[in-house]
Amino acid sequence: MSLSRKAMLVCIVGCLAMRATPVLADAPATAKTDPQTQEQTAEKRKTLMADATSAIGETQTGLKQLDDGKKKEALAALERATGKLDIILARDPSLTLAPAGVSVVTVDFQGGIEAVKQLRKQAVDLMDQGRVQEARHLLKNLASETVLTVANIPLATYPIAIKDAVKLIDDNKVDEAKRVLQTALNTQVLTETIIPLPVVSAQEALKQAETLSEKKDRAKEDNAALKASLDKARRQLELAQALGYGTKKDFDKMYQQLTDVEEKTADNKFGTGFFGKIKASIADFMKTSQPSKP
Repeated sequence: MSLSRKAMLVCIVGCLAMRATPVLADAPATAKTDPQTQEQTAEKRKTLMADATSAIGETQTGLKQLDDGKKKEALAALERATGKLDIILARDPSLTLAPAGVSVVTVDFQGGIEAVKQLRKQAVDLMDQGRVQEARHLLKNLASETVLTVANIPLATYPIAIKDAVKLIDDNKVDEAKRVLQTALNTQVLTETIIPLPVVSAQEALKQAETLSEKKDRAKEDNAALKASLDKARRQLELAQALGYGTKKDFDKMYQQLTDVEEKTADNKFGTGFFGKIKASIADFMKTSQPSKP
């Protein structure tokens, strides 16, 4: 399964926005969400990330300068880091986590549903035999997903650590200052968002089907393309379920909604609004089906 570059970009941007909820203060309930507001929010997030990344870089510079015995230069770097953190908090005093970096890793299982079921059965058999490590290695690539990992600065503790380090340097306690800085760098908060690629593929197929469903007097070829898109959406959801993304209840709901769409578009029927429920269900699924934190 391959996804268009545009589809993946849309999905990644959407999921970053989803992850931004704990990182940016929520807008008032009465605020109107319009393109201009969304653009301003995206620009704010971009600026915050740049400032947070700079603060991390300056902290690392300060630590290196201390290693090199350059206290004056280290203090200057830490002063710049503090300035960046102050700017972040001035822009949003309620902020608790500031995103400082994003990494993206994709694993795309190339087999179909039957291959997934076979590997799952083999893994269960191995587990029953107590061959846990063999089962683990068998399952390690049984995924089709993009994982977004965001590194965040905890604003409740990081700025304080920088100021504590500065005081220790002034008191000529360089080794203690270095330990404080290293600890601060090691305490970045990582948040992960998992994007199941089969679900993204299903969304793309539904988008194509929706366009065809609104077309009056569809030709035979259009009806064939509509059916193919709906069939693809179902297969991709079934693959996502086989891979273990979500619960049976989640997928049963989407399958029923897909069946409703098939019935509404059968016999050359057309119209708008047929896909509202299933699109909402998938969007909600993408937000709520993330792994539980330990």
